[in-house]
Amino acid sequence: MKHSIEFKLFAPRNQAVALIGSFSDWESIPMEQSQQGYFQTLVDLDDGVYQYKFRVQSQDGSEEPHKWVEINDPYSTEIDVATSNSVLRIKDGQKIVDDYVWQYDHVPLPPDHELVIYELFISDFAGDSEQPEQSGQYHHTIAKLDYLKELGINAIELMPVNEAPGDYDWGYTPSYLLAPKLRFGTTNELKQLIDQCHARGIRVILDQLYNHSSDASPLLQIDRDYWYYHDRHHPDANPSDYWGPEFNYEYQDDRLGIRPAWKLMTDVVQFWIQNYHIDGIRYDALKELANDDFLHHVTGIAKQTADGKPFFNIGEHIPETPKIVSPNGPMDSCWHDSFYHFLVAHLTNQTFDLEQLKSVLEASRQEIPEGVTKVVNYLSNHDHNCLLAELGKYGIFGQAAFQRVKLGVAVLMTAPGVPLIWMGEEFGMCTDSRPNQPSKLDWSLLQQPLNRDLFEYYQRLIALRIQNSALQTSNIQFLHEDLSNQVFVYDRWHNAGARVVVVTNWSEQCLENYCVPHIPDNGMWCEWITKGQIASRERQLTINLMPYEAQILVWQSDLP
Repeated sequence: MKHSIEFKLFAPRNQAVALIGSFSDWESIPMEQSQQGYFQTLVDLDDGVYQYKFRVQSQDGSEEPHKWVEINDPYSTEIDVATSNSVLRIKDGQKIVDDYVWQYDHVPLPPDHELVIYELFISDFAGDSEQPEQSGQYHHTIAKLDYLKELGINAIELMPVNEAPGDYDWGYTPSYLLAPKLRFGTTNELKQLIDQCHARGIRVILDQLYNHSSDASPLLQIDRDYWYYHDRHHPDANPSDYWGPEFNYEYQDDRLGIRPAWKLMTDVVQFWIQNYHIDGIRYDALKELANDDFLHHVTGIAKQTADGKPFFNIGEHIPETPKIVSPNGPMDSCWHDSFYHFLVAHLTNQTFDLEQLKSVLEASRQEIPEGVTKVVNYLSNHDHNCLLAELGKYGIFGQAAFQRVKLGVAVLMTAPGVPLIWMGEEFGMCTDSRPNQPSKLDWSLLQQPLNRDLFEYYQRLIALRIQNSALQTSNIQFLHEDLSNQVFVYDRWHNAGARVVVVTNWSEQCLENYCVPHIPDNGMWCEWITKGQIASRERQLTINLMPYEAQILVWQSDLP
């Protein structure tokens, strides 16, 4: 039975548009323009799968005005890579993305302040071990979810999954804002991945690009200057900070009373939340986007569309800026890049500056508002080399390198803020950041003693971060600063009584019978890693500190 299916293309300043598709033997079907700027037509179609394009008299700014071009639908939810056509699916007379049935929407998910985020790239995270050159797919990641649960992860951040140019690309220059990359699998499989995460109490945050697109975006061929800046948004900026045509959030269509880029991204955000049930967005390149009014709008739309479910809006603004997470700012949180740089500098012997360390542990010293979710801290991410690779540049390898990584992990997991782990760093994967070539995780490293030990260290500290309420506040005080021995001690607490004291040794010397003063309470403490019991009396305790070691003391009870 045929049903009337509407096709439409928003092109308010174009003179003519036609529809072509497999249902018309690729012959043109005329489209009529409405007062609202849409070219529309109805086609009688049976249920099934079809391919189509639009023929548009382009406003791309070229020397040949109003030339006819064939484009895909910018609102395509699927692109057939083999034919480079938009894909339309019809079931029961309705357009659908797919027929996936969600199973685990009822499972409670952790709130923002409890999150430990794991950033991963589908292509490199997992895959067929017998074909390492082949891209990983959604189903490979699903097979690793129990591993992530064992590690203690309760949120994953997927690097961009949108269709983008190139056989191997991180996805930071998307061509289609609603279409997932077919190389990773079907839309059904992406939904299954998210659903299976939810089944395990794992939230899914999606990395999204609203600053720019690739040159292959059909919007450019429809009417470049309607959605994009004609020239570079920031002409005086470093050329390396330009990644493609930049969306213009300042332009307003006075006739229709809309801001075209705002309208587009509102639709994009609503689509991903409604159709893929995501639990947060990381907004890339906000320094370059530079429009807080738009960000207020789009993050508000995201919260509204999530309809009461936890939703985390994270901004990437490098370097970080307090204004985006201020009480009147648009974001819940921001990537804390200075945390990475200062920790790496200390762990590689470049400096020992307690004021630097204190500034990233207590971000209010950087004028970032107080709040445990205001910053996302990390020791590496897709933009930075892993810590072991950085240590290797300074001739630090083997046991010594792993020990320093553990110190970094201890600070990461006990610092105010939301910790983020880059895939593989938890078991000592050691590669440089390589955005345009495969860099598969070497899962066999988990069989090596140092690597397995590091995994278990991460595991124990993630458990502490999630279980201990002292680490889910912004409360921190600095108890002891010993510049000569490079010992630094800080205290985290919750008003209900939970308390964690972190003793860190940033030197290469072993400190025996080291007296730690200013302990906040007399009583029994448990060193979290070794499970050793330590008593504090007269508000001090004595411990042995190995080089580049952190001891994490968890309050147990008053002295008998």
